[in-house]
Amino acid sequence: MTTQTVTAGARAQIARRTLRKDRWWLAPALTGVVLLAFAVYATWRAFMNQHYVAEPYVSPLYSPCLASNCVPGSGELDVVGSWWKLSPALLILPFPLAFRATCYYYRKAYYRAFWLSPPACAVAEPHKKYTGESRFPLILQNVHRYFFWILLLFNFVLTLDAVLAFRNADGEWGHMGLGTLVLVANAALLWLYSLSCHSCRHAVGGRLNHFSKHPIRYWMWTKVSKLNSRHMVWAWASLFSVALADLYVFLVANGTISDLSFF
Repeated sequence: MTTQTVTAGARAQIARRTLRKDRWWLAPALTGVVLLAFAVYATWRAFMNQHYVAEPYVSPLYSPCLASNCVPGSGELDVVGSWWKLSPALLILPFPLAFRATCYYYRKAYYRAFWLSPPACAVAEPHKKYTGESRFPLILQNVHRYFFWILLLFNFVLTLDAVLAFRNADGEWGHMGLGTLVLVANAALLWLYSLSCHSCRHAVGGRLNHFSKHPIRYWMWTKVSKLNSRHMVWAWASLFSVALADLYVFLVANGTISDLSFF
C-alpha cells in the first residue's frame, strides 16, 4: 500500500484548463462579437462623413460637431477651425471610446472576450503571468475618472439634441416624430450609464468617513449605488441605443426611410 503525502497549503494540480461542463465560452464569445460589430459599424460611419443630419435630428456619433466642415443643421461649434478636413466624427469619438474602453464593466468584458484574462470564472487563462493594472499599458485605465467628467458634457449636448428634436425642419416647436423618441431614449440611457458609473459613485460618496455628517451626499450615494447595481445593463443598453440612433438618422438622411411623424 502506497501512502501519498500532501503538503499543507499546497494547491491541487489540475492539468485540464477547467472542470466546467457548461458552455462557459458562449458569454465571452458573444461579448466579443457584439463589441467588434459595434467597433466596425462606428468606424464605418465615422469615416463616411455624410448622412448624419436629417433635420431636426443629428446623429450622436457626430454631435457635437467641432469643425467648420460640418453639414448645415448639425449645430457646428467650429472649435478647431477650417484646417480639419477629415470627418468631424473623428474629433469626438475618441472621448466616448476612451470612457467606455476604461469603464470597469467593459474592462471585464474585453479582458474575457479578447485577452482571455481569464475567459470565464474557474477557467485558466493562457498567460503565464499577470501584472494587473499597475504597469503600462493597463495603468492607463486610471484615466477613466477624468473621462467621466468629459462625457457628462457630451451627455448635455446629446440631451440638447433630443430637446431640439421636438422642433420641425422649419424650426417651429411642437413636433414629435419617431426620431424624437429615439434621440430622447438614447440621451436617457447615456445618462443612466454615466450616473451608474463607479467613478460617479466614488465622486458623490467617496472619501467620507461619516455619512451622518454629509446627509445630501449620502442620499446621492444611495441613489447612485442603486443605479450602479445595474451598470452592466445600462452599459449595453446605451451602446445599442447610440448605434440605433445613428442608424435611424442615417436611414432617414439618405432617403431609405421616412421619419414617422406623430404631430
